Amino acid sequence: MTEQEKFMKEAIRQAKKARALEEVPIGCVIVYEGKIIARGYNRRNTDKNTLSHAELNAIRKASKKLGDWRLEGCTMYVTLEPCQMCAGALVQSRIDEVVIGSMNPKAGCAGSVLNLLEVEDFNHQVKTTRGVLQEECSTMLSDFFRELREKKKQRKMLAKQEAQQMQEQKTEEQ
Repeated sequence: MTEQEKFMKEAIRQAKKARALEEVPIGCVIVYEGKIIARGYNRRNTDKNTLSHAELNAIRKASKKLGDWRLEGCTMYVTLEPCQMCAGALVQSRIDEVVIGSMNPKAGCAGSVLNLLEVEDFNHQVKTTRGVLQEECSTMLSDFFRELREKKKQRKMLAKQEAQQMQEQKTEEQ
């Protein structure tokens, strides 16, 4: 197992924490000098906060740990390609590199929809490595969304059955 795979496994472990909260399973870790200094996972629904993405939660913790908003010398390992907000935060934090598990063709801003991490006109660019443990990261997300669709379908069927039962009771009472 490579060092990148080892740290991505830790990001996957964080994503599983999000999954346990019924959040979209996205996780990340930030590494400095070969050691994990911060961890984060998606908590938007739990915290009722748009900003509670895995990346932002980890950046906040890493900044506190290093005592600086600049995360120079750090690498982030994240299970899903960052959105525009998180990609912007990575540039602003001066993080050196981001290692991505799965790409996000609908909202990713590290190469899918846009690439905010490597815009030459910005004062900082973030080196990007894509596809580390891609299969595992992608499967975790697709399984989550498939289960979510199944639950929604079941709730719809239950609501329909309850409505039918209520209608039958009304008919019997008349």
